[in-house]
Amino acid sequence: MKKAVFSGSFDPITKGHEDIVMKALPLFDEVIVAIGINNVKKYTFSLEQRIQWIKDTFADCPKVKVMSYEGLTVNFCKENGANFIIRGLRGAADLEYETTIAEANKKINPDVETVFFLTEPSLRCVSSTVVKDLLKHNYPVAGFVPDKVVIKSI
Repeated sequence: MKKAVFSGSFDPITKGHEDIVMKALPLFDEVIVAIGINNVKKYTFSLEQRIQWIKDTFADCPKVKVMSYEGLTVNFCKENGANFIIRGLRGAADLEYETTIAEANKKINPDVETVFFLTEPSLRCVSSTVVKDLLKHNYPVAGFVPDKVVIKSI
């Protein structure tokens, strides 16, 4: 079974995240969307809300599982029998950053491979940070988050 982990804070999930998962689904038997918990980081939306949004977004995709975890993603992969980490790339800056993380993960666990997917060009400007900034300025975010995600304000 080919199992992959797509990790992030998903605070909130965006159309960019959704795009990456949909691109990965044909290649894997299971994709775990894993919400990493960092006790130092302050989140805008509760863990429960983020989990629900992801479940709602992929309700029609039985190969998608949603979990949360603490610690290193590469260790989470080992604990859950996943040999692949999925990462999305919006541009060159993402590639530089993600390559460094992938190389570190490979040193920690050589059995886990990182697979990169390019975000659709129309979604390169989309990030959770942009969504939250738009919400702070009362701008509608329907074009930035999956259809099942409804956020009026923060």
